[in-house]
Amino acid sequence: MKINEHTKGARRGKRGLDRNQDETPERGEWLLEAPRQRDGERSNHQARSHRPNLLRRRAWQILEAPTAEQPVVDGAETMGPKPPDDTTVNFVLDLALRIGEVQMSSGAGASDVTATIIALTSALGLPHCEVDVIFTSITVTCHRGTDMAPVTALRVVRSRSLDYTRLTQTEILVRKIVRGNIGAEEAQQELQRITTAPHPYPRWVATAAWGGLAGFITLILGGSLDVALVAMVISAVIDRLGRFLNRFALPFFFQQVVGGLVATLSAMAIVSSDLLTTDKPTLVVAAAVTVLLSGLSTVSAVQDAITGYSVTAAGRTMETALMSAGLIAGVVLALKIALLLGLPRTPLPEVLSSTPQQLPLIVIGSIGAAGCFALASYSTLRAMLVASAAGAIGGAVYGALMLTDFQAVSSSAIAATLVGFCGGVLARRLKVTPLVVAVSGITPLLPGLSTYRGLYQLGVEPGGDISTLMTAVAIGLALAAGVVLGEYLAQPVRTGLGRLERKLAGPRMAGPMEPAERRLE
Repeated sequence: MKINEHTKGARRGKRGLDRNQDETPERGEWLLEAPRQRDGERSNHQARSHRPNLLRRRAWQILEAPTAEQPVVDGAETMGPKPPDDTTVNFVLDLALRIGEVQMSSGAGASDVTATIIALTSALGLPHCEVDVIFTSITVTCHRGTDMAPVTALRVVRSRSLDYTRLTQTEILVRKIVRGNIGAEEAQQELQRITTAPHPYPRWVATAAWGGLAGFITLILGGSLDVALVAMVISAVIDRLGRFLNRFALPFFFQQVVGGLVATLSAMAIVSSDLLTTDKPTLVVAAAVTVLLSGLSTVSAVQDAITGYSVTAAGRTMETALMSAGLIAGVVLALKIALLLGLPRTPLPEVLSSTPQQLPLIVIGSIGAAGCFALASYSTLRAMLVASAAGAIGGAVYGALMLTDFQAVSSSAIAATLVGFCGGVLARRLKVTPLVVAVSGITPLLPGLSTYRGLYQLGVEPGGDISTLMTAVAIGLALAAGVVLGEYLAQPVRTGLGRLERKLAGPRMAGPMEPAERRLE
């Protein structure tokens, strides 16, 4: 009996030992793994005996969810977009940044550059890119999922020049890439050819075009042929002088000062020599001021401000204001020098009241001025013809509205809106960049005469009134805002009248029209 009791006790001890060994957690189970439970552990006594395991269970619930509720993620599986290789990313980003630089240096808006880069990167295989455009640089970041670091590339926009042929050819290249008609390597070679090619016309052709622009502006303002010829010569001389000063890397602010000084002093000298038989010799200065104002990026500054790119808009506005200040300083300095030298003071030309007989002359002058500006900016022949048509529309509408006693600001805004609308509808069908048409079309409407009148009143007349100069500023802003509004209104017409409910992407002066969808896989 004792032996049996001893045997039973030994068996009970062995079962208890086995039970304790089974309850001992295995390796790696202490805090990060859920403790194993048995079906028999349901009594209060057993629950109290396993109370120390609650600490482990609670820590496990905090650090790791139960495997029965959340599947284990395979570490070899990549989350997010499929990451392209480094070579592809760097090559595509370099191509997109160089195209954006060409657009930015030609005066395209920040929204246009952003839309172009996103469309290019999406078409060339980059899954998701973010673009940041400011006045002097372009930054693009390519996200490559959770396992690979993003790639960021930056390009500084150092030079700014008006070469609309280069901009138009770049637009054609962008359309080929987006449509899949050309590969990345071929596009890189084509872009290299575009950016390194010389201007399509000799420089003397551009100089003659700037002079022709001044001559046609003089005709629009009511000047005679001899005054237009003198304005043409003076503006051509100013252009050659600016190119000479540019060789010495003279800042454009001082080039504007020199241009305003030479234009005003030349007009005063011609008046004192009685070479002109007209009573409006100061129209020469007004035409030269219009030529100096025509190269400013007012349209792009207003477009950036409207589309939400405030930093870029502030930079462009500062540049425009600085160039205008240089022009103001040059004109006022010339007027002061003319007073010190005792040159005869000429009365300011009055703003002509529009008559039906002057309307054809305004239209002809607008056609010539817009075409000359497009030629001076190295546009193609097709772009020159479209720009001349846009100038005719703007001049006709402006002259007709002035006949109905509209104010100059309202007439300029309506005329510029129609120029932007017609340019937005017809320009892309004719394979011409709308920016070329818009800027060329509003050039004949620039307030050169109002600007000179305001500067004359401030610099010569005692107690001058600043209201005339503020009117000139308002006309310039109305022209730029009208062009942007016209381009925005042209989008539903261009994409089809049956899809008016489609969400518009904003005014587009350059780049692809259709917003690219960002692929996440």
